[in-house]
Amino acid sequence: VYKRQYQIKGAPYRINDLFGDEDVARRYAGGNFCTLRLKSSMYHHFHAPWHGVINEVIYISGDTWNVNPATLKVIDALFCKNERAVVELKTCDQQIAIVAVAAILVASIRVHGLPEPLNLNYRGPNHLPLKRSVSKGEPLGYFEHGSTLVLFTPKCFEFSADLKAGEIIRMGEPLMQKMPAGRRRPL
Repeated sequence: VYKRQYQIKGAPYRINDLFGDEDVARRYAGGNFCTLRLKSSMYHHFHAPWHGVINEVIYISGDTWNVNPATLKVIDALFCKNERAVVELKTCDQQIAIVAVAAILVASIRVHGLPEPLNLNYRGPNHLPLKRSVSKGEPLGYFEHGSTLVLFTPKCFEFSADLKAGEIIRMGEPLMQKMPAGRRRPL
């Protein structure tokens, strides 16, 4: 059930460690994932990849290691050690998860609809209710500097065929689509 995912350069981590919640991790085991690294010179905002409802954000306090390729090679399961926020988007029949992973110089994740930033000074609950409907492309939040997003989808979504490792994706460019029922892989 706890499938390994891979951060850059093949360093494995378990998704239940990343999510910090076994029930949430179980929903994405066997699905698809994509890691999006945001360099300091890039756009630091993240947007809804699909339309749906956000019911809560899970905040996991942690370190703020650099997320560059050199550090990822030497720090085992780095994404599971760094501070992060899990934002689940409930679509009409599925859920998509965006894991916002903080890094050095960031240490602050802002999620629209939450009253305060999620950072090392945050002392509130880890499960933050957030009843918010969003449309595809709508802003969800931002980092105060560059960092990483890990996007998890169920099997009924597929990433764009044009998506290539290491290439820059700009806001508005296709990232994924829902597959027609006849093309879906069996569970």
